Amino acid sequence: MRCCMGPTRKRDLAAAVTAAAVLGYLAVLLLYRYFPPLTIWTGLSLAAVAVAEAVWGWQVRTKISEGQIGMGGDRLHPLAVARSVVIAKASAWVGALVLGWWLAVLAYLLPRRATVQVAAEDTAGAVVAALCALALVAAALWLQHCCKSPEDRSEDPDALPE
Repeated sequence: MRCCMGPTRKRDLAAAVTAAAVLGYLAVLLLYRYFPPLTIWTGLSLAAVAVAEAVWGWQVRTKISEGQIGMGGDRLHPLAVARSVVIAKASAWVGALVLGWWLAVLAYLLPRRATVQVAAEDTAGAVVAALCALALVAAALWLQHCCKSPEDRSEDPDALPE
């Protein structure tokens, strides 16, 4: 029996980024004047989560490749791997939505940088936040990839089950 939860599809994440960017742009058009200043610190919490997930993915991959899955000792519990997959999937979706938001903010700011001083000041913070969101998506997909069992080498999430 196959599990119904498969790898996160990159096209689904791209659709989420696009939808969030379109809706976010409409929100920014209406609400930008109420935004607090955007600094380079604005999105760095996403970078911290991305680094943590990337390191966790590396550790999981090492344990799986060495056959250290099971209970007891320094072994990785199978439920920890399953929970890691859930965290990775959730982080990929959150990262995609946040990336869409920051792309919307950038789409608003970039054309206005020359005429609106606040837009010029906020651009660097929005760029950093967008890059951190992209890093979160990449780290989440990496963690998800690292949680595959040695028998499961399917890379194509769109492939039909046999």
